[in-house]
Amino acid sequence: MVSRTRTLAYLIVAMGLMACEPANNLDVTNIQEGVLPATESSKDFGDYVLYFNAIVTDQLSPEIAREYGIVRSRSRAMLNVSIHHKLADGRTEAVTGAVAASATNLNGQFKTMTLREVREEDAIYYIGELAITDGEVLIYTVDATPINDPSRFTVRFKKQFFVEE
Repeated sequence: MVSRTRTLAYLIVAMGLMACEPANNLDVTNIQEGVLPATESSKDFGDYVLYFNAIVTDQLSPEIAREYGIVRSRSRAMLNVSIHHKLADGRTEAVTGAVAASATNLNGQFKTMTLREVREEDAIYYIGELAITDGEVLIYTVDATPINDPSRFTVRFKKQFFVEE
């Protein structure tokens, strides 16, 4: 009888501990579903192509960083997005639009960033920055809507950052 009581007590304690698990745990089992590999830098959406990349900001020259107000650092990443409309002759041209982006690491931590438009002659970019740690894998989600077009394009891609030497 003592062993049954002890077993029941252990079960009750174990069930209680399972019930006390933090409610803010995120389910990250499908976080990489539909994510393009880091080797991809564009996605075709019919009449449009979305170009994207992410780099550590210390890779920028001091002059470029200063010109565009970007903080150069090993612990900061910059996302760069561009929307291109396909032309009849096979070329593309950059177009403006609404672009939003966020990132999630493999621990399920959500990171937001504000993108700003940068124009350089015929080029139009949307750039944003966020803090990173060494070895961190970020899964970016980019939503883009070209101007004067109701289409909304979403791309998800991952990038691992190495910030230590």
